[in-house]
Amino acid sequence: MATPGGQGVPYGGVPYGRPGAPSSGIAEGTSPHAVPYGDSAQHMAKEAHQLRPPPSGVMTQPPPTQSKPNGPTVNGSWAHLGGGYTNGPASKVSPHQQQVPSLSPAGAPSSRVNQGYQQPGSSPLVTPTASEPTSAKSSRNASPIPSQRYDFMEGQFSSPRPSPVNYTYPNTSQAAPPLRGGPQPPVAGFYPPASQGSSSSSFARVAPQQPGQPPLGPPATSGASFVRPTPMPVPSSLPSQPVSGSAYPVSTPSSAFPGPPTLGVQSVPGMPPPVSSNQHPATTPQAAFQGQLSASTTFRPVMGPAPPVSGPPLPPPLGTSRLPGPPPAATSPPTSSVPHPPLSQFSGPPPPVSGQSAPAPFQGPRVSGMASSGVPLPPVSLPATQSQGYGPPPGSMLGAPQLRQGFPGPPPTSAPQAQALHGRPSYPQQPGYSHSSGTNSMQPPPPPLYNTQQQQQQHQQPTLEPPMGGVPGYDPELHSRMSGLSVNASFNKLWGYEACNLLQTRNILPKTPEDPPKPSLPGDNANCSPDIFRCTLTKIPETQSLLQKARLPLGVLIHPFRDVNHLPVIQSSTIVRCRSCRAYINPYVQFVERQKWKCNICFRINPLPDDFMYDPSTKKYGEPERRPEVRHATVEFIAPTEYMLRPPQPAAYLFVLDVSHGAIQTGYLSSFCKVLLEELDNIPGDSRTQVGFVTFDSSVHFYNLGEGLSQPQMLLVSDIDDVFVPSPDSLLVNIHESKALVQDLLTNLPSIHAQNGEPTSALGAAVQAAYKLVSPIGGRVSVFQTCLPNAGPGSLKPREDPNQRAAKEIMNLLPATDFYKKLALDCSGQQVAVDVFLMGAQYMDVASIACISKYSAGCISYYPGLHSTQNRSQVEKFEAELRYYITRKIGFEAVMRIRCTKGLVIHTFHGNFFVRSTDLLSLPNVNPDAGFGMQIAIEESLADCNLACFQAAVLYTSSRGERRIRVHTLCLPVTAMLQDILGSVDQEAVMGMLCKMAVDRSLSSSVVDAREAMVNACLDLIQAFKTTLSSGQAAALGLPIPHCARLVPLYVLALMKHTAFRVGISTKLDERVFAMEQMKMMPLSYLMTYIYPALYPLHMLDDQDALELDDGTLVCQPPRLQLSFENIDRHGCYALDTVDRLYLYVGRALSDRFCTNVLGVPNFAAIPEDMNELPQLETEESERVRNFLSWTQSRRPFYSPLRVIREDSKDRHLFVQHMVDDRTESALSYYEFLQHLKQQLSK
Repeated sequence: MATPGGQGVPYGGVPYGRPGAPSSGIAEGTSPHAVPYGDSAQHMAKEAHQLRPPPSGVMTQPPPTQSKPNGPTVNGSWAHLGGGYTNGPASKVSPHQQQVPSLSPAGAPSSRVNQGYQQPGSSPLVTPTASEPTSAKSSRNASPIPSQRYDFMEGQFSSPRPSPVNYTYPNTSQAAPPLRGGPQPPVAGFYPPASQGSSSSSFARVAPQQPGQPPLGPPATSGASFVRPTPMPVPSSLPSQPVSGSAYPVSTPSSAFPGPPTLGVQSVPGMPPPVSSNQHPATTPQAAFQGQLSASTTFRPVMGPAPPVSGPPLPPPLGTSRLPGPPPAATSPPTSSVPHPPLSQFSGPPPPVSGQSAPAPFQGPRVSGMASSGVPLPPVSLPATQSQGYGPPPGSMLGAPQLRQGFPGPPPTSAPQAQALHGRPSYPQQPGYSHSSGTNSMQPPPPPLYNTQQQQQQHQQPTLEPPMGGVPGYDPELHSRMSGLSVNASFNKLWGYEACNLLQTRNILPKTPEDPPKPSLPGDNANCSPDIFRCTLTKIPETQSLLQKARLPLGVLIHPFRDVNHLPVIQSSTIVRCRSCRAYINPYVQFVERQKWKCNICFRINPLPDDFMYDPSTKKYGEPERRPEVRHATVEFIAPTEYMLRPPQPAAYLFVLDVSHGAIQTGYLSSFCKVLLEELDNIPGDSRTQVGFVTFDSSVHFYNLGEGLSQPQMLLVSDIDDVFVPSPDSLLVNIHESKALVQDLLTNLPSIHAQNGEPTSALGAAVQAAYKLVSPIGGRVSVFQTCLPNAGPGSLKPREDPNQRAAKEIMNLLPATDFYKKLALDCSGQQVAVDVFLMGAQYMDVASIACISKYSAGCISYYPGLHSTQNRSQVEKFEAELRYYITRKIGFEAVMRIRCTKGLVIHTFHGNFFVRSTDLLSLPNVNPDAGFGMQIAIEESLADCNLACFQAAVLYTSSRGERRIRVHTLCLPVTAMLQDILGSVDQEAVMGMLCKMAVDRSLSSSVVDAREAMVNACLDLIQAFKTTLSSGQAAALGLPIPHCARLVPLYVLALMKHTAFRVGISTKLDERVFAMEQMKMMPLSYLMTYIYPALYPLHMLDDQDALELDDGTLVCQPPRLQLSFENIDRHGCYALDTVDRLYLYVGRALSDRFCTNVLGVPNFAAIPEDMNELPQLETEESERVRNFLSWTQSRRPFYSPLRVIREDSKDRHLFVQHMVDDRTESALSYYEFLQHLKQQLSK
């Protein structure tokens, strides 16, 4: 029981009172800041040109918080809450101007940044956001974190360099001036008008713009633009035919992935007919893309004379492709620069060819057992207004992708894109396979034409198909049979040009898992594992305009600290790095003259150290290509002393436990103490490992575990508004020296608080105390909370209305206060990460509490309704995951830097971290289950590059006190062909990036806008792919999509029905917010099952194609089924894996044999209603089922408790809600969703 003045009753009978004048190791109102560790100044002094001025100091007090004005803003610099960090589009600053995102008390995003500019040579600023209360001074001799900023990832003092981070202006009603002549920020909408560059900053909050009003507000650093643009009508009097030479219109931007809109050309009476872009490269400057749209179509002259519409063909243009293309069709040699398509099954005039032409057109899918008309589709009653036909949308600008409202893309780049027509190194081309036409990178060529352009091509090149009506000797039947030969489809599949008709492919989900797409790279260089490093595209577009034509997100997903079985660990006195960009040597560098190497990031020639020429494995000299750094894409270096400014600190673990009345009733404290007692010897660390405990209710309790005590002492502090740390020397103790006291405390802790009747919870004060206790050395703080914090600093009030859980407009997704965010930034500055375990049955405001983990690189776990007697499955899940959490590998004091090939820039980050500079993420702790995402923009043309490379380097301190650097390198080919890009989609990586973007859109705008943006992403992908097809192919395929992206619509529908984004279904606010947090931080390998659960028929298990484990156990591999009750048989038993749960659905007509041999009951009626585990029976069927379920759970860190659900169970809805392919009261079925897409494309 707390007493006035902070005096409490000790555990062990020793009274304790608060000192009268507390002192602190941290000055009042100040906070020490994190310092990146790197190469020492002495080491870098050897390279005089690398030495830079020392930092000038660190700000210790932040400027006042700038609240967001009520008026309209453009590209406002308010950081979004999902962890994404967006660099602005127009203005650029030094990477050392640190931005600290914040929130206003009302929960709306606000601007909280350092005002003014940093002087050159100054350090990155990590500004504290709240003054620190005083605390007792620690007597430990911990090495302080230096105040100077030394960039350990660079190995030198920081200095200014170009950065896409925005200057943020205090007055948000004034626009930031563009730098380097960059375009002005857009006025309204998801994408900029044609006159304002390619796109606005991602997630920028944009308000409607009045006519004639100048742009308002500073450029964005994050937050989503969500105001829909006003559609600009095209005069109906203009026919949808092109005009050559004189004019073209500018289309309205409104697509899911922004950029300069694909231009269409409208014909005007009296003008000459159009000319296809394959006859000459377009030369219109980029300015032609720019200009605010008005209500009528704007025409501008096209530079250069119009080419003739007939006559001999032009010579082929210079090649732009660097990889071998598909083999030529077995036809006569082409006479133009455009390669001829192979024989096709479509009759009529020859297909048109766009400016980005493919060597061979896409063919329809080859589905065994299907007629040419496709399989029968399920009977669905469609609305009377739904269109059953398909055709290009009216006024679609020659079939160009119709730009739609959706997710924002990368910011516009100010650097001009280079021409792709000059000579450059390229891979040898196959005979008969022509390069794509050399199109000016400043203006994309017009898309294929369906009528006039075909007539022109009949005069310009020989056709593969006779004109309508036939010619003598032409046999239509023979032609049809020849065009259907599988050789064409085989080549299309080989080169990634295979098409899929969604309406004809009923069971589109593969029965067995497919391997991730493998990039086509020259040689046998090892690439990074897709489980660690993965890009949304396996071929990188050459220019930003080409990427915008594809309407696809470009980004990378990384799982940097994933457990790796065979990780090369290199200990060397010299770590070879580029002297310019500081990239690490990797398999994709080039050795020049055996004594030098060329960097694949910045292309600088670097000298090769003499000791690198020696291969320790072969004992030979002069073979640098055999070094492990050059043979493996993932390596780990043991960092020398030059990469640290203070000695590695001991691993420190502090547990902060809620002991209020509600927490004790759940019984979680007994489970926690039991698991920690069992795993005390398995906590990662060395002989210096430290541990401590703090409990709280309406006051904060510390536990003295110092030497010389016979039992622990509880020290109680009731002044939660100004909490201090009593006796700091004995609160965080060596786990080995004080092991007996720690075991005594864990044994008696549940009984000490068993009768606690205090209902309030002072979470904020407890975390403040934990921060003060651990900040001198850094470490990990684990917080366990069971109710809504309602006392002291950081107290919250209920915000959820249970009656609005099924509403379309989801409220209160943002934090209610910025207290936890400010505290997280202070923790990050002192290398302290906070992990949160939430276990409340009632509303807890996860959106506010999660900020303490989000910005300190922590993790969040949620166990709703956990109770020791009423919800045993949650208790099992909590204990299993806690056991894994305590013993898993961990890295301390970590930072991660991502480097890209020159011309590529990162403009948005996703995950739990704090952005210290433009490409440096602060990670006080890094764990094997943390995933990150980065969106990429193409700032400069990659015309001179054959390969684009990404390198991620993580510098961390291991739990044993070793400083290490883990380096991952991913390399991808560069292409100048639109068909190559659409054929290189990694659909799982695309979905991983889309769901992170959707979370940001939900937080900055609304869930409804995020759902619309996801649908528009599907529409844009299909529309972009249709531009690569002829009119006949597009009409015959119905709803065409690249085969490599065929699952994107299925996954998008599942995402819209997920807990995070569903509407019309009662969903608790905390569960929705937690699902969004999971999507931001979950690695891709787990995320895909989280989005689209896996359904397996267990009654069909057999040993055919079984997987044999290392211990000899056979694991059956049943086929995976789509999530529809069409695949559920009443005679079967099915396992549904949702990552956090495993459901066993039992049909009513299941055989008695299966019930007896697997479930241990005589028949279906005898299955218990609350069955949560399978009996271990000595039968073949039981062993197969149990092996498969155990193998499924062992593949991930999340424990999935089993739940058996009978067909007639009252909990049947838990299984049914995951059948996302079926129709519900508030959502379409998969087939209806496809029809909806087709209808939208036909508009």
